[in-house]
Amino acid sequence: MKDNDWKNRLGVVFSTAADYVYQTDAEEEVKTLEAKEQKLRVRIEKNGRGGKTVTIVSGFIGSETDLKELGKSLKSKCGVGGSAKDGEVLVQGDFKQRVIEILRAMGYTQTK
Repeated sequence: MKDNDWKNRLGVVFSTAADYVYQTDAEEEVKTLEAKEQKLRVRIEKNGRGGKTVTIVSGFIGSETDLKELGKSLKSKCGVGGSAKDGEVLVQGDFKQRVIEILRAMGYTQTK
């Protein structure tokens, strides 16, 4: 990415100082920990979901793209839908034991 990308400076007043550095509010991407260092927790939840059961994998530390990739592989291996956002992977249905087995096979050794 270029240092002078104008899209990052929208709404910034022009400065004539040659050494002025524009600061943006963009958050830095979190570095994804290795699979064996992740402490993932798997739980079943029904409340607030219209009586539907979902399996939630929480505790993922890393980038949003890596989280979505993990969610995609879990959903495809379980054969169901779901989503991945805000550090959690939601898998539709009661797949707690199966998700734990899949995560351990993927190298997530500290999974409960």
